[in-house]
Amino acid sequence: MRLLILTLTILLLLAVAASLLAGRVWIAPQDIFSGNSLAVLIVSDIRAPRTILALAMGATLGLSGAVLQGLTRNPLAEPGLLGVSTGAALGAVIAIYFGVTALSSVAGPLFGLLGALAACSLTFLLGSGGAPGRGGTIALILAGAAVSSLTAAGIALALNFAPNPYAAYEIMNWLLGSLADKSWVQVWLVLPFVIIGCGLLATTGRALDALSLGEAQAESLGISMSHLRFTIIAGVALAVGAATSVTGAIGFIGLVAPHLARPFAGQQPSRILLPATLGGALLLLVADISVRTIHLGPEIKLGVFTSLIGTPFFFWLVLRLPRKSP
Repeated sequence: MRLLILTLTILLLLAVAASLLAGRVWIAPQDIFSGNSLAVLIVSDIRAPRTILALAMGATLGLSGAVLQGLTRNPLAEPGLLGVSTGAALGAVIAIYFGVTALSSVAGPLFGLLGALAACSLTFLLGSGGAPGRGGTIALILAGAAVSSLTAAGIALALNFAPNPYAAYEIMNWLLGSLADKSWVQVWLVLPFVIIGCGLLATTGRALDALSLGEAQAESLGISMSHLRFTIIAGVALAVGAATSVTGAIGFIGLVAPHLARPFAGQQPSRILLPATLGGALLLLVADISVRTIHLGPEIKLGVFTSLIGTPFFFWLVLRLPRKSP
């Protein structure tokens, strides 16, 4: 386990260094250390915020995916399960639709965060039957699916009634997911929510270990299922909602990272959390470096790239599951 964490940390540090140097214009390390003003400006104002957002988003998706797979005991669970991603998307789309983003660069992220919190609150309300302690994991999953459908319909409605082609283009551009053209303002806006959300999710390891024995057994060990669900929903809403509100929808990282960690960390949920966090950050950072260095005309959107890479893995996972089922 220690060797796995050390290896992931070293790979992550190497990826961070590559992210600061790689792009349409490659920067040599000596250009930075020699004080080349243009090189320092590119690294500090363009690539550093992008790198930090990639780390925050990837780590958030990896940790959230691992926690949700432990909560639902479903290997196909990922952060979009609770309607967080589409809720954040709807919030940002509303800001674009009504032109609020033209007033401030932080309007989109703020509306996206509010959308994620509203979607998760609705999921928790529906999943608990309107009262804490009621309902169960299946009810929560069904509520998340319903909320995801509702918010997706809202996004489609906004596209259908877009006031002008520019607004429709901005909405579609945001929905594809990207880390391009991000600033330190957006980093400092979402980072506190990401840290708080991930902190909440990181405290669930012991409860998830008990839950792997079944809900009745977990409750007999002193685990409050309603408290656990609330903690996970709040953590996912804050962390994933904040990150998604800036980067747009980026899929498959939350699904893939926990599965890549399991062969090395084992099946115990608490042991997967940290490797999945580091693995998610590494995967998204490498994907972002790839879209910057692959020259096919316009830069490939990060959400499109992760979907193209993640879909074959998803198919492989679906085909593999029946063989491992009892």
